Amino acid sequence: MQHSQTHLRTRPISAGHLRAFEAVARHLNFRAAAEEMALTQSAVSRQIQALEEEVGVGLFLRHTRAVELTSAGAQLLMAVSQSLPRIDGAVRQIRQSAGRRAVALTTFASFASMWLIPRLEQFQRDHPDMDIRIDASDNKLDLEISDVDLALRYGPMATMPPNAIRLFGEQLTPVASPWLLNAGQALAKPSDVAQFTLIEAGDAHQTHLEWLTWRRWFDEHGLAKLQPKRWLYFNYAYQMVQAALAGQGVVLARLPLVAESLANGDLIEPLPRLRMESPMAYWMIVGPRSAQRPEIRAFCDWLLAQSKITRQTIGEVPDPDTVDQMD
Repeated sequence: MQHSQTHLRTRPISAGHLRAFEAVARHLNFRAAAEEMALTQSAVSRQIQALEEEVGVGLFLRHTRAVELTSAGAQLLMAVSQSLPRIDGAVRQIRQSAGRRAVALTTFASFASMWLIPRLEQFQRDHPDMDIRIDASDNKLDLEISDVDLALRYGPMATMPPNAIRLFGEQLTPVASPWLLNAGQALAKPSDVAQFTLIEAGDAHQTHLEWLTWRRWFDEHGLAKLQPKRWLYFNYAYQMVQAALAGQGVVLARLPLVAESLANGDLIEPLPRLRMESPMAYWMIVGPRSAQRPEIRAFCDWLLAQSKITRQTIGEVPDPDTVDQMD
């Protein structure tokens, strides 16, 4: 008997009683939980008792007219209240997507906001029956095990897997809003940037993105001792560009991400001959389980077509690493 009890309490508990536990813990009342679940009160009571036997300790203190969570019950509730909504959400998503064509991709937030999302309307118009899910974060997902079909990433070639397809490269250039540049001080030569607020990533000097800094641009143009009027720091590229659009300063922008704003006149590039090369590029990586699905191939073809437009817009010469069609 002791052996069976020990075995019972070391194996994973069955999940069937957790919903009853969550309902009772939320209401602190068996009757209310039973009504919510369309069960009898005795049925809910039996589920809780079975769960307590599996866990090995009491989860509730039973009083005459109410129940109270024990410390063990409170600990279990914390986990259950986080897990059940996630499970329910996943089931809803599975049900909604059943039989539908869908593309799931991951990329970093600035690229999603500044390049991908503004272009998605055309793809959705051409493929109205296709669902798109974007995971925009700086966390890199493993395409081998995640439920994501493809990744759009940023980095030098040396950090990319062999199957990565280069979309376009990158140059850095000072940009600002037209009204800021027309309001007073001129920005006609490199040293003129000292008269403006300069916008930059707050952590660029402490990370691998040192080449995105104004200090590197100063060094490249013989301005090692230059100090601007003031500094304005942000965490993300889209925040920095938004500040420049609002006329709050001059930003050393990633050219592919502001190409459209330059083309439509929302931003101005005052020193176009002083662009600075970056070792970084933008890449597409297709998950091994997704590459042959027609909807993934359609989305990748569209991405490659959009990337070609971006290369033409920024004046990027043909690159041997650039692929205009999937292998």
